[in-house]
Amino acid sequence: MTPRFFAGLLAASLTLPMIAQADPAEHLADTLEVSGQPMPVVSVRETPMAGIFEVRLENGETFYSDAAGDHFLVGDLYENGGDGLVNLTEQGRNGERAARLAQVAEQDRVVFRGDGESRATVTVFTDTTCPYCRQLHEEVPKLNEMGVEVHYLAFPRTGMKGEGARVMQQVWCSDNPSEAMSAAKREERLESGGSCDNPVEEQYHLGLALGVQGTPAIVLPDGRLVPGYVPAERLVEMLGLNE
Repeated sequence: MTPRFFAGLLAASLTLPMIAQADPAEHLADTLEVSGQPMPVVSVRETPMAGIFEVRLENGETFYSDAAGDHFLVGDLYENGGDGLVNLTEQGRNGERAARLAQVAEQDRVVFRGDGESRATVTVFTDTTCPYCRQLHEEVPKLNEMGVEVHYLAFPRTGMKGEGARVMQQVWCSDNPSEAMSAAKREERLESGGSCDNPVEEQYHLGLALGVQGTPAIVLPDGRLVPGYVPAERLVEMLGLNE
């Protein structure tokens, strides 16, 4: 055997460990495809199950894949711990919701806060045409008194061509959006706030991406999504403010 042969073996031995050290999650994110088309992957991360990775797509969907991307699992992943089942998939969704909502500027929200100290903030995807949204809005003064800020984002239930979208664009374009929101939820006709550069459509698509399916949809500070109307006292309890 020649020295050149041994040099080749040495080069191979140095290269193999480098290949083995490649991040499998990063590799999967770069190569994942279906029918030859790249998938719109936002993130890939390891799960507690060996060889199984959590994949999140741009549309908010989550599924699980092996390292090669040859087999997929669709559904939630649970940890069977000493305190019972823990939904790891939903925990991940919660973190993503909280992070995405933190990026929404306050000027793009319709905010209701009390005069006292703020103890917590809830974000509510709302529709002015929704009866349960109106019922929740009646609880807002009580929530403010208990130190809970309510930040509204728009989610027209029937899409951007419905009456809800038109009215909420008026709300966001008005000189006083909080007053306009209250008036709209009292089913009063809004005379001002016709057209402007507003975030209603952007927030509607954000809600869809975060798993909102109806209104009201309440998002707690940790990202938990609570669908439907919740009385003020119960919401304060869920926020841990009674402890």
